[in-house]
Amino acid sequence: MKLTVVGGGSTYTPELIDGFARLRDTLPIEELVLADPAADRLELVGGLARRIFARQGHNGRIVTTSDLDAAVDGADAVLLQLRVGGQAARRQDETWPLDCGCVGQETTGAGGLAKALRTVPVVLDIAERVRRANPNAWIIDFTNPVGIVTRALLQAGHRAAGLCNVAIGFQRRFAALLGVAPADVHLDHVGLNHLTWETGVRLGGPEGENVLPKLLAEHGDAIAEDLRLPRPLLDRLGVVPSYYLRYYYAHDKVVAEQRTKPSRAAEVAAMERELLTMYGDPTLDEKPALLAKRGGAYYSEAAVDLAASLLGGGGSPYQVVNTYNRGTLPFLPDDAVIEVQAAVGPQGATPLPVPPVDPLYAGLTANVTAYEDLALEAALRGGRDRVFRALLAHPLVGQYEYAETLTDQLIAHNREHLAWA
Repeated sequence: MKLTVVGGGSTYTPELIDGFARLRDTLPIEELVLADPAADRLELVGGLARRIFARQGHNGRIVTTSDLDAAVDGADAVLLQLRVGGQAARRQDETWPLDCGCVGQETTGAGGLAKALRTVPVVLDIAERVRRANPNAWIIDFTNPVGIVTRALLQAGHRAAGLCNVAIGFQRRFAALLGVAPADVHLDHVGLNHLTWETGVRLGGPEGENVLPKLLAEHGDAIAEDLRLPRPLLDRLGVVPSYYLRYYYAHDKVVAEQRTKPSRAAEVAAMERELLTMYGDPTLDEKPALLAKRGGAYYSEAAVDLAASLLGGGGSPYQVVNTYNRGTLPFLPDDAVIEVQAAVGPQGATPLPVPPVDPLYAGLTANVTAYEDLALEAALRGGRDRVFRALLAHPLVGQYEYAETLTDQLIAHNREHLAWA
């Protein structure tokens, strides 16, 4: 089995490598290719990757290359974890929206739209190269904004599924609170990427006992602290929202915080410099503890599970993925990309039935889906008016004066990445 990671020079990659090494019986990789245009970073990451494999007794071959076509040639699966524009573009995404009093964030709001416009054309070019190299290859997208990027891939006819680590993070957190194995926890996870709610926590599988009420009653304070939302809100909702819902439920508080502290991009950039120095140490042969602060917890385990299921049916039978709606949420179009539990196998992902969704969540989900439709149109076709329409539709922007100003700022800050600008 050959697996390729595009964006393999990311400081995330040792997390992925560690999972590949530990879970080699689930996903028996013979050749792992790390592809990245940043040759210096790639060699540091590649060196550590080989040492991690050696320490854990993995016999697979690790190849590093800046040649994308060679990297994907013959690959059975391709994982996408790229960041167009790097941390510098992320820092901009997190700052200029604040001028209008809007959240500055790299995956949602105005900053998320900027990232989508930079990313979708690049991902589609990569996907076409993958299709030419091996039309049967699976593309697993971890590149944000995952929902929009996955929809672009599926709409273009690629064999693709989107992956996020939010669900597996909740699964592991809830399992620890309940004192059970993670595999025993099945989430009723519903919504869009970075806009989801845990409406049930079941023991043993989709038909198992729902222990969410017990979980909230006994551990609501700890869960609320993790989400940075008030406990009374969780009690009133009766569900556990993704931590990304804080940008909606506490918008003005988040903006006030963002205006008074360094951006997350600045923190991550400093962390990456330290990590890359560590990766260059020839005695380091395991992922450093600092990597846990970088983000992406449990990404490797989710990626192994999904890849194993898509390539041979060896992963978990049910997994949270981003895939076509196809009637699962009846208030959304069939071709919307949703994030839900699905049955996953070599033929792809089939969403499990979802009980009727409370209008409180369905309304916001439909609103953001409409924004994602417009965002993808802007990413594919360009044009100032399409950018404006997407921003006006987003519930974190909404006002026409803000949308006008943010449109101009988005284009000004991203002109080098926008072929039409």
